[in-house]
Amino acid sequence: MGHHKIEYDCECKACKATGLYVGMAEMDGFAVVCTHCKGTGKVHRTIEYDDFDGRQPREGIHTVIECNPGIGVGGDLNFGGQSYESWKSGNPFPSGSEMREFTCPAWWYQTCDYRRNPRWRECLLGGFFSECDHFANKAECWKRFEREQVAKGQP
Repeated sequence: MGHHKIEYDCECKACKATGLYVGMAEMDGFAVVCTHCKGTGKVHRTIEYDDFDGRQPREGIHTVIECNPGIGVGGDLNFGGQSYESWKSGNPFPSGSEMREFTCPAWWYQTCDYRRNPRWRECLLGGFFSECDHFANKAECWKRFEREQVAKGQP
């Protein structure tokens, strides 16, 4: 596995290589020295990278969740997901691996796969998902979501 370093100079995008910046406060022919390039018109960039030799193992992980819609996860609660070994083997996330105890289908799929986000009329529009009139019965929403996915031929 090789380590590489590329260094180069490029045009400063902030001032378009002029070394001068003209913003809202600079009028009537006034300019200020560009703070990005310090007036040089160029920016020095360095990129360092290692060759990719395949996905590397990650120690200490037992569960992988498809995405996280902003919920702190850990401990013994059921946050869904699949085992690290299953994920490492390339298995897709099965139905039921969502954070069903904490989210509704609309909340989950807004983050994880917007194409599958249900567009139900009765879902809360605006505000927090947890404020939806149906959130307390989100298990029923998940059942409806599964029925509709099966009808569409989705897993």
